[in-house]
Amino acid sequence: MDSFNDLVHTLSLAMGASWASGINLYAAVLVLGLLGATDNIVLPENLQILMHPMVIGAAGLMYIVEFFADKVPAVDTGWDTVHTFIRIPAGAMLAAGAVGDVNPAVAITAGILGGGLAAGSHAAKAGSRVLINASPEPFTNWTASVAEDVAVVGGIWAALHYPWLFLAFIIVFLVLLIWLLPKIWRGVKKIFGFLGRFLGIRPEAPVEGESPPVLEAGESGSVDARLEKLKGLFEKGLITEKEYNDQKTALLKRI
Repeated sequence: MDSFNDLVHTLSLAMGASWASGINLYAAVLVLGLLGATDNIVLPENLQILMHPMVIGAAGLMYIVEFFADKVPAVDTGWDTVHTFIRIPAGAMLAAGAVGDVNPAVAITAGILGGGLAAGSHAAKAGSRVLINASPEPFTNWTASVAEDVAVVGGIWAALHYPWLFLAFIIVFLVLLIWLLPKIWRGVKKIFGFLGRFLGIRPEAPVEGESPPVLEAGESGSVDARLEKLKGLFEKGLITEKEYNDQKTALLKRI
């Protein structure tokens, strides 16, 4: 029974560290390092390096930088974009380190699962920030940033002290993530589509109720050639799916 409980605690720590790193890696490392250094928890051997003063200092410094960068609209999105290449690998490493050297296969499996979980929490954070940044006032952004920091600290605390509760939370989080990510993605595409049209990179969307123009008026070529060109514009992201379908329908009506 004790070995089973140890397994649950180890799994909870691995998933907690990787989930938190996808939201705020530096806060996660800082919290784990400080808890270990003050003997509030006993970190696995492979994670004890987090207690080193240099690691704690570096994590603390970068957390301060992120604390302010994360409160500035647009800057936070750029910060999240860069950290796509940092948070996810770090989440995999923390998860693998949490299981120790019991078995290389177990460590690799934990790394894969931890990296996937870090990717999920990072995608939810980064995508939701893009949507929040569409609001002109900064207070929503500040509130979301503070809530994320609190979630990281609270999540790690729950993973360490209430592993069963935290693992249940992770299951619910994954279910919600599957439902939420497509909606976030559609919202992000809509915002970048608007920015593209505003900057002249993408054509203006047709006014609601109007039929979109069918390529160039008087353009020569068969309907097949026009359909092929229209498909190329859609695949390059120069027109939306609705614009593509509307113009395709208009072309086919000419046959």
